Amino acid sequence: MRRMLGLAVGACLVLLVTTIALRAYVGPYGFGVLLRHGGAYWFTVGTKSPRLSASMRLALADAPTATAGAFEWRTIGEGFDVGDLPVLANNAAVDHIMLARIDPARYRFSVRNAPAGDKDLDQWMTQLGAALVVNGSYYSREARPDTPVLSEGTLLGPKDYDAKAGAFVASSSFVGIRDLAELDWRTAFAGADNAMVSFPLLLANGTNRVRHVSQWLANRSFVGQDRAGRIIIGTTTDAFFSLDRLARFLIAAPLDLTLALNLDGGPVACQGIALNGYARKTYGRWEARVEGDRVQLLTWPYGTVDMPLVLAAFPK
Repeated sequence: MRRMLGLAVGACLVLLVTTIALRAYVGPYGFGVLLRHGGAYWFTVGTKSPRLSASMRLALADAPTATAGAFEWRTIGEGFDVGDLPVLANNAAVDHIMLARIDPARYRFSVRNAPAGDKDLDQWMTQLGAALVVNGSYYSREARPDTPVLSEGTLLGPKDYDAKAGAFVASSSFVGIRDLAELDWRTAFAGADNAMVSFPLLLANGTNRVRHVSQWLANRSFVGQDRAGRIIIGTTTDAFFSLDRLARFLIAAPLDLTLALNLDGGPVACQGIALNGYARKTYGRWEARVEGDRVQLLTWPYGTVDMPLVLAAFPK
């Protein structure tokens, strides 16, 4: 019995030391990721692998031109519309963009960060009680913003940052996208309470602003504005789009967009809406980086992916 007890104590000590060392190595956020969904890793598959979605396999085979299917806006509250925009290729739906159209005169926007990495879409929706939550811009291994972010008046992320793409800005006098091609992000943030830099700027004034053509496929989220000044937020349900093809699609789509800014993509690309009895949630699942016939697919063993950085909308 003493020997068994000693072995048990020894095993517990080894486990404790290993846990402490692992937490120190990967950091609090990385350790939380391991606990919540077993970590995330890349593994190699072929372009025709059944591990990829059918839409991803189609995109990798010949990337057919996508067009917008028929859709209608549905009003669920004053100044808040929702829609489901089908993405058609080869006469079939290959993706859907879950849309929200929001009047900034009736809704306020907030950027939030959870550096503990302990919130997925469901938990953000429960905690904030927001009408909408969508993933935000990019974040580091410590779950802190990788780009300049203003959250309820507090500046987060790098202070020294060369931003040339775009920023979502919410102030008492302006809510929308700022083109940073000729504007410093600090100037864009001036007077705002909430803002975030992201990249790339997908489109501006009907022009495709994505300079780099790639086959990187992922669930996508974006924030934009239309000619009436309304904020358009979209999240795809599949991973048919690379960024350059998404930009081309949005230019032709019947959304009347003047500017659109890409947000972080992949499994973190999630969107939730809860307003006046209407509820909808879209969870990211896919991300694949592609070089020739070599595809690296991002996966995780179980659970849902955390969202360290989000954009939320609340009724005023």
